Amino acid sequence: MQCSKRIWTPAAMAALLAFGALSVVRAADDSSAGGPVVAGTWVHHNAHFTYWGVTTLYSCDGLEDNIKALLLHLGARKGDVKVNARGCPHGSSVPGHNAIVDLDFYSLSPSDDANAANNVPARWTPVTVNTTHPHFMGRGDCELVDELKDTLSKNFSLRDLSYRTDCVPWQETLDGFSVKAEALKPLTAAVAAARG
Repeated sequence: MQCSKRIWTPAAMAALLAFGALSVVRAADDSSAGGPVVAGTWVHHNAHFTYWGVTTLYSCDGLEDNIKALLLHLGARKGDVKVNARGCPHGSSVPGHNAIVDLDFYSLSPSDDANAANNVPARWTPVTVNTTHPHFMGRGDCELVDELKDTLSKNFSLRDLSYRTDCVPWQETLDGFSVKAEALKPLTAAVAAARG
């Protein structure tokens, strides 16, 4: 059984920071190469779901952190993502089996009018979510990914979406879930300025 509260050693923190720096370099490479630049518009979303996990226990705080990181990974606008988990039976910082989760965020949608003033330069970018990627996901997150399917598939512009979960109660499997798609993500400010 996995709990979302994690304790980081100094060596693990150093490795995580190094990995984060590598991710930033890769993100810059991804936004400068790839498909054509398209126009996108930020669209506001509100979503709600109830988490019920058998295998993995989350605190409300842990659910909020994991879901926010996942929304940002899929292209939610930074600075606007709000995740509120409530109803944890033993308090917000104690892991439990269930919680009610409210989400408020913006994601990009393809723009119908390429010349609209509120357009954002964007690109269809490959995204993957599985037990090892991105770094904050783990084997115990299968039930969470399963319960987020409707929320993610209905509130993000995703092309060629492949969403698979094979959750087995009380077991963490190496290949329990996989989400692959192309997500509409904004270009980085540097790339957008160079193109503008």
